[in-house]
Parts: sequence; C-alpha cells; structure tokens
Amino acid sequence: MPPARKRARTYDPARTRAAVLAQFGNVRAAVRTLTPEQLAAPTRLGDWTVRELVAHIGMALTAVERLLDEPEPARQDGRLLDWPSAIAADADAIAATARRTAADHSDLDAHLADVERRFTARLDAHPGGRLLPTSAGALPLADYVVTRTVELVVHTDDLNAAVPGLDVPHDRQALAACTRLLADALAAKAPGGSTEVRIPPYAVVQCVEGPRHTRGTPPNVVETDPLTWVRLATGRTAWPDAVADARVSASGERADLGPYLPLLT
Repeated sequence: MPPARKRARTYDPARTRAAVLAQFGNVRAAVRTLTPEQLAAPTRLGDWTVRELVAHIGMALTAVERLLDEPEPARQDGRLLDWPSAIAADADAIAATARRTAADHSDLDAHLADVERRFTARLDAHPGGRLLPTSAGALPLADYVVTRTVELVVHTDDLNAAVPGLDVPHDRQALAACTRLLADALAAKAPGGSTEVRIPPYAVVQCVEGPRHTRGTPPNVVETDPLTWVRLATGRTAWPDAVADARVSASGERADLGPYLPLLT
C-alpha cells in the first residue's frame, strides 16, 4: 500500500487525457446498446432521465471547450482540491443544460462522437498550463482535465445504477485519478493527522484533527474500496449505511467521517 500523502499530488497530463478518453469511450459503447425505453427510464439523480444523464456525461468534455472559449485569467487563484466543493453552486445551470442538450440531440451516439472529437482537438491546440476560469477559480487546463475523471467515473456509476444489467466498466486510470482527487479533497476539508483513510490500491491520506500518527498501527483507520469511496464522497451512499453494510471498515474514536461527507453533491 502506498504511503499517506504529505505533498500536493501531481498528475501526468498524458495519462489523465488517456483515462478521460477511455472512460468516455466506455460510456459511448454502452449508450449504443440502450433502447428508447431505457433512455426514458428514471435515474437516482432527482428527476433526470437516463437520456439526460447521458447528455450530462457529454457535458463533462464540452465544459473544457466552453471554458477555453472564455478569456484566459491573468493568474491562477484556485486549487484543484477546491473544485469538489465549488461545483454545487452551478447545480441548477448544469441541470438545465443537460435537459436542453438531451432534447436537442436525438442521436446521442452521434452527439457524443462529436463531443469527443472537439475535446481532443481543443486539448491538442492548448498547453496544459493554459488557465481556465472555473467555478473553483482559475485553474490550469491540465488540472481541470483531472476533474473530468471524477465526472465520468461518478456518472458512469449513476448510469449502471439506472439501467438494470448494464455494466459499463471503469477505466483503471480514471478510477485511480477520481479516487485520489476525492481522497485529497477530504484531507483538505478535514486537515489533521489523527485518522488514516485507506482506499487500496489507489490512495492513502491522513486527516482529522487530533494526535498525529507517526509510526506503528494508526489508532484511527478507515478502509474501503474505490467505488464505495466515490459513492460516499458524492453522497450516493450514506456513511452509516456503508458502515452497517461492512462496505467500510472504521476503527478508532476519530474514524467517523460522516461529518465531513459528502464532498461533492
């Protein structure tokens, strides 16, 4: 298991790009199999249909194009770890855009193919250091692309939950980047060193105020699998339910992460 993070994590832009495109490709392949009845089915995202969810998944990539069309900020004033908590303010606009996009594109596969083509072209045309005016402040393009792994992994899971029998795979690198970003966001939200959170094989972080663990077995340990962690961090699964169902192992008086979750809604 890797050591707990002490420095800001870095991501390789080429691997992140490949992960985003791989996960988007997995979704595209699944969408081609969906029937009109399945596309009209409800999801766990309020009153969104599967069609609207698929349209929103496409927006994970079109957001990059939209931000690149904005004037470049003069300086970076945001952090990658600020992004999960910042996007809630955009929820109403995001939902409206998803509904409009779903209504405007009867052929979702053709739409997603065009989205992928434009995304790739825009990444080819701009350096990773190009600043974007995101809801979390001005961030480099390379950092913002990391957030796309979160959008794609989370909503792939939503899609699987909405369509019985559908099993869209999660690209390993996309799931890894998503898991790490959300784990680091927890450490930023609840700074400290009293609790070790383990999400093998991708991440280990220390968080929560209290006595800092330095050697031996930590007194407070939380461990879970990547998809359960993603669901906890995004509010798809409640902390008490995950603990009760043994999807999370939590030991120690400071091992209750319920007060800090979800990180992204």
